[in-house]
Amino acid sequence: MPRKGMRSLFFSPKVSTSTDSSTSSSISYFPSPSRFGFSPSKPSFSESVMNRTLEMAEPIIMKWNPETTTFAKVTSLFYDNRKEAIVFIKWVKNLQKAMQLFITGNSSSEKLVRAQNLMQIAMKRLQKEFYQILSMNRAHLDPESVSTRSSSTSFLSSISDYGEEDDDEDTRIVNESITEVEDASSIAMADLKLIADCMISCGYAKECLKIYTIIRKSIVDEGIYKLGVEKFSASQVHKMDWNALELRINHWLNAVRTAVKTLFNGERILSDHVFASSDSIRESCFTVITKEGAMILFGFPENVAKNSKKSPEKVFRILDMYTGISNHWPEIDSIFSFDSTTNIKSQALTSLVRLGEYVRTALNAFESEIQKDSSKLHVAGAEIHILTTDVMNYLSILSDYSNILSDILADSPPPANNSVTESYFGFTDSDDSPAPPITRKIAWLILVLLCKLDAKARYYKDVSFSYLFLANNLQYVVEKVRTSNLKYLLGDEWLSKHDSKVQQFATNYERLGWSHVTNTLPEDPTAVRTPEQVKEIFKKFNSSFDQAYRKQSVCVVLDSKLRDAIKVRLARKIFRGYQKFYNAHGVAMQRDRNSAAVVRFAPEDVGHRLSDLFFGTVDSGSGSHSSFDPSSSHSRRP
Repeated sequence: MPRKGMRSLFFSPKVSTSTDSSTSSSISYFPSPSRFGFSPSKPSFSESVMNRTLEMAEPIIMKWNPETTTFAKVTSLFYDNRKEAIVFIKWVKNLQKAMQLFITGNSSSEKLVRAQNLMQIAMKRLQKEFYQILSMNRAHLDPESVSTRSSSTSFLSSISDYGEEDDDEDTRIVNESITEVEDASSIAMADLKLIADCMISCGYAKECLKIYTIIRKSIVDEGIYKLGVEKFSASQVHKMDWNALELRINHWLNAVRTAVKTLFNGERILSDHVFASSDSIRESCFTVITKEGAMILFGFPENVAKNSKKSPEKVFRILDMYTGISNHWPEIDSIFSFDSTTNIKSQALTSLVRLGEYVRTALNAFESEIQKDSSKLHVAGAEIHILTTDVMNYLSILSDYSNILSDILADSPPPANNSVTESYFGFTDSDDSPAPPITRKIAWLILVLLCKLDAKARYYKDVSFSYLFLANNLQYVVEKVRTSNLKYLLGDEWLSKHDSKVQQFATNYERLGWSHVTNTLPEDPTAVRTPEQVKEIFKKFNSSFDQAYRKQSVCVVLDSKLRDAIKVRLARKIFRGYQKFYNAHGVAMQRDRNSAAVVRFAPEDVGHRLSDLFFGTVDSGSGSHSSFDPSSSHSRRP
């Protein structure tokens, strides 16, 4: 009777399916009945095969029995004698084939018991070798080494079927392959595959998998931890201050690329190779090894998106995490392609959905912050408001994520009234040619800003300052769009229309701030006939120019193009007009002692004063505080 605990699995039909070549190979190995002179009075064919197999297999298997020889305890079969390891594997396979052939009608045979005992000894030896190769080659079998050496698949395949030909041919193939590649990781992978194929075909898949999954899972889990990715509960994330959470996010961002391209990819390559003989085993093995680490990695973004406060200053890190998953989605989809890893891909997709929801909510909060800005102090010098710089810095950085935002905002509904959109946004958005959702969103946020600036312009007592304030701020907005990726989102039509608005604001400023000066000068200086009229014109010009200069000298125009454009127009109207009048009457006035004092400015004096304008003579920072106080993260590029 077979010894208690021996495996019927050795003889099950599914064992033979692990390699399709087993049947044909056994026919070539096993002698024909005629060689043994088969007859009713002689041993059967299967018995003769068993006798010969036991005779050949027993010596080599017993030699490596760690329970009977000190040599076998301290020596590694695969490290010390690769040729003998190949022979060992071959005779274990032959023993399995002989047992399958012999089992019919001989289930209680003493020879079958003997063969089963030998098989158990051989499997213990191979388990030990499998463990040693995995544990001693941790460095050579690290995921990075495996993933970068995947190109040597042909070599690995060439030595994956040892034992199908004679010993010398096997040795020649191995030696030639090793000489060609000389790669420790490739050799280790080949040895693991040899052992795995043998153990699986002999019914010891469970023992093989147990060793493999324990060692390789520890490597994956350790890799995830070393990359700085930890598992946090929802309450832990909720209680974290932003600095601590951002540090964790940075760790995740640095980890995700390595984890996908190296850690998980390397494990997939290794398990696919080692367990190539069984699709179900390699799937099960890879899933057990990577599932926990992958779920921690891809679950972290969802945890952050669901359990941290949705605020605009955090949106860039959220977009970075969205990018981290979406950019690597092809690899994620390929690596985790098994049915049993579907939940891993589902987790990654769920994180994308949650991150997208976070971004949309944060952008709505950003719009609300703009609208709620309640500062009523006007900016000294009609300069650029801090609200303008904060919002445009934020939007310009946001535009760097235009591809990601296009995905996130793809389902956003269009405005109810497209005519309003075209009129106020500055671009065409019709049913026939709808603008992309991201374009509508950015344009809308800028429109909200401009409406808020228009309200703030009303706090100036001098209307000319209001228009210069609007010109300054809109010019800043336009230049920020022109010099960032916002240009590609809003387009040339938007820029052209808003450039025109800047010029309109500047023209209104010039008219309201300086027209009373230009109005003092006659269009035709020669039409003035009497000295009293000339004297009166000089006096009016002196007074109005002095008044305008003192008032406008506090103004600041930071943009050099806008500043020069305003100065050129003022010079054309004031300097040239005054120069003509001065050339016509100035010399005569200066000759008259009673009238000389009324000629206070030479044309050059007027020109110099106009040239000095718009650099500001007061602290232009006073009164520029805004209740809209975004974090420095708004202007910090991730």
